[in-house]
Amino acid sequence: MVKFYRLVNNEVQKIYIQKSTWVMYILLALIVLVGAIINLTTDLVVKDYDENNWREELQAENTELMEEIEEIGLLGDINTSLIEQNNYYLEHDIQPPGYGAWQYVLENVFLVSLISLFTIIVAAGILANEFKWGTIKLILIRPISRAKILLSKYVAVLLFAIYTLIFLVIFSVIVGALFFGIDGLNPYMVVEKASGLEYAPIIKEVAVGYGLKVVNLVMMATFAFMISSIFRSSGIAIGTAVFLMLAGNSIVLFFAEHSWSKYILFANTDLSQYLNGSEPFIEGMSLTFSSIVLGIYFAIFIIASWLVFTKRDVAS
Repeated sequence: MVKFYRLVNNEVQKIYIQKSTWVMYILLALIVLVGAIINLTTDLVVKDYDENNWREELQAENTELMEEIEEIGLLGDINTSLIEQNNYYLEHDIQPPGYGAWQYVLENVFLVSLISLFTIIVAAGILANEFKWGTIKLILIRPISRAKILLSKYVAVLLFAIYTLIFLVIFSVIVGALFFGIDGLNPYMVVEKASGLEYAPIIKEVAVGYGLKVVNLVMMATFAFMISSIFRSSGIAIGTAVFLMLAGNSIVLFFAEHSWSKYILFANTDLSQYLNGSEPFIEGMSLTFSSIVLGIYFAIFIIASWLVFTKRDVAS
């Protein structure tokens, strides 16, 4: 176990010693900062509501949103949703929380897709670069099985994804606190569910939102890792994984009329379709079904990587 820990630690160090890794973190940090500046300087969000006049403020906000709907039809759906949320606060006599750090963290859940891209790049190169640079021979001459070497690299990829995700959440909290303040440790807010509006703790929404995104992150990283192992090319692994990540939903939509489309990987990576009484996108699917399908795909990716890597002749 100690030897395996050292292997993993060595692989993690090799990831973080590269300048490209820190460029990823700097880019992620800049996006978080710019997003906060935009929210702060353009009045896109209400920072706080007056304790005595919050009803009047919400009603005035609804009036502005209605005027925008009449002027710009494209914003109709977004504004209608905001009006419904405001009406929920009014009808239930709940003073809405001001925009704070936790709301900003929840907004940044879309950046998990960027972390998925970064993880794909790391997963694609962690094996392929060893073959490219010829260092794979130096690794394999050590008295360590190929399976352990492969597993240590895969675990290092997952740790990179986890560390980067933690960085995103913590940095978003810090930036959000500096720019907008913190309205309590776990404020409540009205959120839109499939079953209707719900007054829910925001930390729960953050945990669920980020947690669901991790499923797609792990699957795409594992796929890129497999392609890298099979073809020994980071370019092919990155290109294929990124294309499928971006085009996955379109592929599912294209084949949605066929009964077998529910077995497509990307039809099952979005587990939010099963939350709060939502109907799955394709008939016949369920949370158990998607979990089994994802498990099968995951096993195929790992077994394919293991079979190719452990049997490949690298002497030449």
